[in-house]
Amino acid sequence: MSTKDELERIFPEEKQIGGKHYKMKIQPWTFIRENDLNPFQANVIKYAVRYEKKNGIEDLNKIIHYCELEIAHMRKTWDK
Repeated sequence: MSTKDELERIFPEEKQIGGKHYKMKIQPWTFIRENDLNPFQANVIKYAVRYEKKNGIEDLNKIIHYCELEIAHMRKTWDK
């Protein structure tokens, strides 16, 4: 019979460190990886799916901040 550690090693997507898994058909990490999203997109997805159950307005402000960072990055890239 397998131990919990063995199962977590074989199925790392089932492992949870702190907190609880989001109750979703597709976990954010799986969606991000399967769609080859960049770090900006990944962070926006992560905070967008969790804000109601975790940090509320703080997570929405993080989304805004990541959008501001991405806009600044795009402006630098376009100005070259």
